[in-house]
Amino acid sequence: MAQLIDGKAIAALIRAEQATRAAHLKENGIEPALAVILVGEDPASKVYVRNKARACKECGIRSEVIRMSAETTQAELMAEIERVNSDPALHGLLIQLPLPAHLDEAAALAAVDWRKDVDGFHKMNAGALLEGEEGVRPCTSAGCMELLRRSHVPLTGAKAVVVGRSNIVGKPMALMLLEANCTVTICHSRTRNLADIVKNADIVVAAVGRANFITGDMIKPGAAVIDVGINRREDGTLCGDVDFDAAQEKAGWITPVPGGVGPMTIAMLMKNTLDAAEKHGR
Repeated sequence: MAQLIDGKAIAALIRAEQATRAAHLKENGIEPALAVILVGEDPASKVYVRNKARACKECGIRSEVIRMSAETTQAELMAEIERVNSDPALHGLLIQLPLPAHLDEAAALAAVDWRKDVDGFHKMNAGALLEGEEGVRPCTSAGCMELLRRSHVPLTGAKAVVVGRSNIVGKPMALMLLEANCTVTICHSRTRNLADIVKNADIVVAAVGRANFITGDMIKPGAAVIDVGINRREDGTLCGDVDFDAAQEKAGWITPVPGGVGPMTIAMLMKNTLDAAEKHGR
């Protein structure tokens, strides 16, 4: 039976660490602050933003939620991004995705000052990760790495398989595992013999967005399984990309859904915001 990796508990520890850092910054005259731009009325986005604001309050970070209508033009959005970029009292800027379909998401993300890019999506930060240089790491992938490290999963020399190749999770996850001296394989929808590849993995990171895509018979005995997926079943309950019940019988470590990777994403957002305030705050 696998050891359960409790993302809620680990995220709470990280938030407590960030609260200590925030208090120290305030003692030195810097109030860490995060701006979040929310465009439109997407219900899920509203929930995410509310959760981020709650985490900011817990960590001692001032949050400014900038609400813009669904009819916002590209020019209006870019102007608001520039306003936050030029405000020295705001250390981090997050654009809540997805944006309404008529807006250019890539252009908006590219317009964010890379020093305030707490999501780690700017090309400057993506390039720093690719070249192994210091920079902002994407929150979800960074959270997965913290789960592995704080659960004492051996990384050096481990065979790691990342299932999913998105710019948000799959690719940065693979690079961060490589940075930790793992031997990394990226799989995707066109991968041949996927099951055979996953069966050889000491670490499996599932990020494909398909319920129970990774079955129990694909898991190597003793492997660490990190499930990034969040899928809603017909009955309204949530499940991951991994068949949890079957996989936990073979894995050495496993994350649940919910309560695994999800809380870590926001915890790492808090860390990235404090990093930005320490480096660039005044």
